[in-house]
Amino acid sequence: MSRLVKSFVTVGGWTLLSRFAGLFRDLMMAAYLGTGVVAEAFQAAFSLPNLFRRFFAEGAFNLAFVPLYTKKLEAGEDNQEFATQALSTLAGMLILLTVIAQLFMPYLVYAMASGFTADGRFDLAVDLSRIIFPYVLFISLAALFSGILNAHRHFTAAAAAPVLLNIILVATMVMAAQMGWEMGKSLAWGVAVAGIAQMGLVYWAVRRMGLRLTLRLPTFGPDMRKLFMLAVPAILTGGVVQINLLVGRQVASYFEGAFAWLYYADRLYQLPLGVVGIAIGIVLLPELSRKLTASDDVGGRDAFNRALEFSLLLTVPCAVALAVVPYPLISVMFERGAFATSDSVATAGALAIYGIGLPAFVLQKVLQPLYFAREDTKTPFRFALMAMVLNVALAVGLASTFGFLAAALGTTMSSWAMVILLWRGCQRMGDAAHLDARLKSRLPFIILSSIAMGATVYGVQIALGEAFTTPGWRYLALFGLVLSGMISYGLFLKGFGVASRKDLKGFIKRR
Repeated sequence: MSRLVKSFVTVGGWTLLSRFAGLFRDLMMAAYLGTGVVAEAFQAAFSLPNLFRRFFAEGAFNLAFVPLYTKKLEAGEDNQEFATQALSTLAGMLILLTVIAQLFMPYLVYAMASGFTADGRFDLAVDLSRIIFPYVLFISLAALFSGILNAHRHFTAAAAAPVLLNIILVATMVMAAQMGWEMGKSLAWGVAVAGIAQMGLVYWAVRRMGLRLTLRLPTFGPDMRKLFMLAVPAILTGGVVQINLLVGRQVASYFEGAFAWLYYADRLYQLPLGVVGIAIGIVLLPELSRKLTASDDVGGRDAFNRALEFSLLLTVPCAVALAVVPYPLISVMFERGAFATSDSVATAGALAIYGIGLPAFVLQKVLQPLYFAREDTKTPFRFALMAMVLNVALAVGLASTFGFLAAALGTTMSSWAMVILLWRGCQRMGDAAHLDARLKSRLPFIILSSIAMGATVYGVQIALGEAFTTPGWRYLALFGLVLSGMISYGLFLKGFGVASRKDLKGFIKRR
């Protein structure tokens, strides 16, 4: 188990670095672009390849590929040939997709943000999307290489690759500002270059590991047919998730500035989500696949419970903080340059709602591998379909009352519905999917400590008051707010008999 948690820490550490680099990127973007036409057009254009990468990258294709590849690796079968076939098939699909997308780009942009047609955002978004879209080819192939590395328990290069995107985009903005280049198009070209860099890094790591993967004409032998049988339901599941995102973006596109407000709120809550949820999802799926292949139900249950405990220990307090004190976080970090006070207020409202859903987003990352490791991709699809209906009903139905915040409400409520459905479904999997005594005893104290921490940071926010908007003091005030949350949470955990420092050390050294 120490290897599993060390892997969590490795992936989480690099993901944390990537998220902080991404946060710095977004701070610069907010200062340069604010929430205006160029900002919203770029964010819509950048969303398009990221929408499709959910299918081909860390989404459906990879979720089907990793368990099959891991089992071939553990069984001593020809894993290199299987990876070569998967690479050739995926590359062929992505090249075809990229060509089609270039031809029909206006329709794709309209499907994401039809509200843009009322002003200049639409044409600019189409132009930027044509530059950015090939990113989906490079990042999806990078994800396949990363899945191979993860299956071999080589996590560093795959976890470090996303840092390149943020470094390149930050450098692009600095150069564009210095050289007088058009910021939107400069960022678009920066995304394309970053995709090539990310793919190159993980491919180099795969080659260093000893695998020689080459492109050739795709063939649909028994292995590829099995891969697609598993991937198609997952693709449909991913399609449902993307419909949820599209609904939210469509609602936001009809409110001026809302597309950007939701984007910045999403980026901030993605910080803890990425560090914990993605790290656990990347490490847990191949680990559960190994345990199931070895018929090790006890080891599988322990891996699941420790992943669940680790994620809740870190995400529940983050959720409470985002919900209780969103405005100081947004105003101190983003409010400068073209980003106004009114933007902070609107973005903080969305962040509070997303914060309530943060544990649900992470729990999905922990629960879904229970299904995928068993090669069950159909059940999550049915659940995702139900959650989609709820999301559409809430986002569209509440828009007249809550405005653009209806999109965030729909996302959060449907995510909790998805967790409930996944949890009920996995209870049929036997002891491997049940909570153990350790987690049952600690979970109430994690929740109580988080609530007490929330009350503490709320009091600190009131005490500091105008310091959050005073130049020269605002950063110190935010540091004090965050520090008070971290210290109080640790003290409350210790008071309840769940010492976080001891836990984290015990996780790594245990067994």
